[in-house]
Amino acid sequence: MHVISPRAIRDAQSKHHHSASALTAWLRLLEANNFKSFAELKQTFSSVDKVGKFCVFDVGGNKLRIITVIHFNRGKIYVRAVLTHKEYDQGYWSKL
Repeated sequence: MHVISPRAIRDAQSKHHHSASALTAWLRLLEANNFKSFAELKQTFSSVDKVGKFCVFDVGGNKLRIITVIHFNRGKIYVRAVLTHKEYDQGYWSKL
């Protein structure tokens, strides 16, 4: 898949050193595959959830959440935000 806004991942890696390797692994796994549906994605990423128009990934031992919008038909994934659980629970991301 083509990841749009990988800069958000790089920024999160420098901000959250404890999860940098998990973020790298997440990015590489997405770029190496071309998921055709949410069901296919769920087989690889068991912690992904569909929340409205977003796909939300738990990463780094459940320390971070990556908020994305995925267009399976075009093979593109848009990274909207990388948040800690506390930031995610505040809910501002749902207005993205």
